[in-house]
Amino acid sequence: MYQIVTDSCCDVPYQLLKEKDVAFIPMIVNINGQEFLDDLGETFDYEQFLQSLKDKQQPTTSQINVGRYIEFFKPYCEKNEPVVYLCFTSGMSGSYNSALQAVDILKEDYPNADIQVVDTLAASMGEGFIVLEAAKRKLAGASKEEVVQWVNDHKLNLQSWVTVDDLSHLYRGGRLSRTEAAMGGLLNIKPIIHVDAKGTLQNVGKVRGRNKALLKVVEETVNHLVSTESQTVYVAYSGDLEAAEKVMGMLKEKIEITDSGIFPLGPTIASHTGLGCIAIFTFGQERVD
Repeated sequence: MYQIVTDSCCDVPYQLLKEKDVAFIPMIVNINGQEFLDDLGETFDYEQFLQSLKDKQQPTTSQINVGRYIEFFKPYCEKNEPVVYLCFTSGMSGSYNSALQAVDILKEDYPNADIQVVDTLAASMGEGFIVLEAAKRKLAGASKEEVVQWVNDHKLNLQSWVTVDDLSHLYRGGRLSRTEAAMGGLLNIKPIIHVDAKGTLQNVGKVRGRNKALLKVVEETVNHLVSTESQTVYVAYSGDLEAAEKVMGMLKEKIEITDSGIFPLGPTIASHTGLGCIAIFTFGQERVD
């Protein structure tokens, strides 16, 4: 048997990961100089985190370093238990490379260690979508090799369409200039963001007004489907459940949804999006650069 593991950037609630027999390593969130583990809601006070965003505080995050990966993977090496690690996109974090380095170091003491690190090229419930699909296949009897092959064959079909309400976080993350953020705020401009084939965020459009932005990400989601029938859709949000439910309702008017979920953005991701982010995740056309 083998173990599927991921990290807390997948934004899947810890209870659901436990139900699907998926282990995870937490990211670290720093709020006002104090470090917290993003443990997907097990102990993290999410309401307090949202309040910090409302109070215009600016939480920061840290990628998982080599040492923490070694500590996390070592028990599996000691048990000779194979691991498939479905990792947060290398296009937004150095964690993937840190995981690879950790595996190389562990193999010096555990030459038979079987740890396969897979770059999902996805974030938030996009990564979570891939994780849940992999877990479903494992529980149905798929081998480690079959699961890894499925992820590598399908991860570029994972579509992510995002809009944010607070441009200051995009400015702080270097994705907008100070002038763009200031003018965008004055003119009520909302960016339309897509995760590309390299797993990086790309600003691909902009509209004026919140409602138009929500409609636009719905339209882009539908336009990038292969079929409008029998779709699984996840919507993630930061602090605006009403908007997430509205988006899901609009999607249900346009496509046949057989499985769906609405999940809060985890604190690691929401620290970089701010309040009001809405993200839609589906499998559709293959992403291109």
